[in-house]
Amino acid sequence: MERFRLVATDLDGTLLDGQRGLSERTRRALRTAEDAGAEVVLVTARPPRYVDRLADAYGLTGTAVCSNGAMVYDIASRTVTMSRTLPRGSARRIADALSASFPDIGFALETGHKVLIAPEFGLRHTGDGAAEHEIPSSEQLWVTEDPIVKLLAWSARAHADALLAAAETSLGPVASFTHSGGAGLLEVSASGVTKAGTLAGLCSDRGIGADEVVAFGDMPNDLSVLSWAGAGYAVANAHPAVLSAVTRHTRSNEEDGVAAVLEELFA
Repeated sequence: MERFRLVATDLDGTLLDGQRGLSERTRRALRTAEDAGAEVVLVTARPPRYVDRLADAYGLTGTAVCSNGAMVYDIASRTVTMSRTLPRGSARRIADALSASFPDIGFALETGHKVLIAPEFGLRHTGDGAAEHEIPSSEQLWVTEDPIVKLLAWSARAHADALLAAAETSLGPVASFTHSGGAGLLEVSASGVTKAGTLAGLCSDRGIGADEVVAFGDMPNDLSVLSWAGAGYAVANAHPAVLSAVTRHTRSNEEDGVAAVLEELFA
C-alpha cells in the first residue's frame, strides 16, 4: 500500500465524469492519496488552458503533462516548464500524405495557447471557443509563426482508428500519432513524444521508479503510460484496445473508478 509514490491519471473519460466534472468522491480520494504522500500528476491530451479551468473549479495544484506529452505544466504558477514542438515541415508533410488518402480531411494546429482551424476542420470542443481561431484557408496553417504543439487531423467519414493505422503505416517515424477517442480525430506530436516518455522524465527527476507509479486511462493515447507504470488501470468504459491490452480494470469514470482504486491503495 505504501509503495506507490505517484498517481498518474488521464482526465476525460477517466478521472472526469461525463459532464467533465470531478465528483466529491473522486476529489476526496485524490486528497487521500496526497495525504499519504503520493504526488498526483494529470496526464492528458488537453492543453494547459483546459487544466486551468479544472484548477479554478476544484482547486487542483501540482503538475500536468499536457498535449499527449508535448508540454509539462505547473498548475499553481500557470507556467509551461517544458515544451516539444512539431517541426512545421513535418506537419506539412503529414498533412499532404493524409490528404492524399482521405480527401475530406481537415487540419488544425494546437499551439498550447490557441487553436488555428482551417475551414475543412469541422470539430469543435465545448468551452474552448475563446481559444479557437478560424483562418481563411489551410495554406495559412503553414505560414503562421506560432509553434505547433500538436497537429490535429479530422475526418467526418473516417474513424480515428483508421486514420491512426494509415498514418503509422505511411509516415512511420516522422512523428508520434495517437488518438483519444474523438470521432475521426487524429493527434500528431513531434517524433518520440508520448505521455509515458514525458511522465518517465518527470519521475526520474523525482527519483521515482516506474514500479512506484499507479496510472489510469481509457484511450489509445494512454496505453504507453498504462504499460510503463507499475500498476496501470483501464476504466470500464475504455477503448476496446485498451481493455484488451491492460490486465487491471476498474469501474467506469461515471462510477468513480479511479477513486475506487485509490481508496483501496491509500485508505
